Amino acid sequence: MSKIGLSFLDGRLHARTLMRWARAARHAHRTELSVLRRQRSRARLLKSHLDRLIHKADERLALPMIGSNSFAKPHNADWAWRPELWRGPLPTPGLSAVQTKSMLGDEVTLFHDCDFSELTLRQLRNLREEDLAPYGLRMDVFNFDGSFLSLVIDLPDEGVNGLRRTHLLRMDVIVEMEQPLEIFARLNVRHGPNTEQIVRELPLKEDNIRVEFDLAYSNLNEKRVERAWIDIIFEGPEMNQVVLRDLTFSRRPRASL
Repeated sequence: MSKIGLSFLDGRLHARTLMRWARAARHAHRTELSVLRRQRSRARLLKSHLDRLIHKADERLALPMIGSNSFAKPHNADWAWRPELWRGPLPTPGLSAVQTKSMLGDEVTLFHDCDFSELTLRQLRNLREEDLAPYGLRMDVFNFDGSFLSLVIDLPDEGVNGLRRTHLLRMDVIVEMEQPLEIFARLNVRHGPNTEQIVRELPLKEDNIRVEFDLAYSNLNEKRVERAWIDIIFEGPEMNQVVLRDLTFSRRPRASL
């Protein structure tokens, strides 16, 4: 059968399926319960497939391209990564009155010590021509009665496996703020019972906001590295809106001395 014939049959079948489900939805208020129970089970199964299809279609059809891990990396990088929040749409795109230890996606956690939270987090779509990341993160801070506020990004196993004291870990970020504030990045590497920490202040006045963590100056036990994470710490965040348009990480061996 020709492709035209198949397309015609597919269209007819799709139209009939839509009509059948539309009719079932219209009559649901008076459908016999045993029939309604079967329809619900089938609808849930169908919905799960449709949700997956829509999710993948959104990833592939939107611009900039969803899932993109394209960004400037050192030429000798042995690992590079953009967290999922900046790559693709999350099932829950935002949180309000965010409590400490709340997660947005599987890799980003907010920590604070406020008694009353007036914080919101929201994933937003990047639409600017210069944006390489498909999505960004907006954080709105209103009254802030706490002493600290940080976003924690868990690094994946690929970035931790084989981590050595000869490595440089780089973080690049594109950030926008309503009001000036100080932002620090702290690398944490757990090795056995100890956690190595390196703190850097983000150079917010520079065109390329980038920090590097040189593990050569740490006491890292390379044989016992278990996990690593980054704290992004905001100093004096009250009555401010901060947008992280992009956040990327890369790892490379440092040049021999």
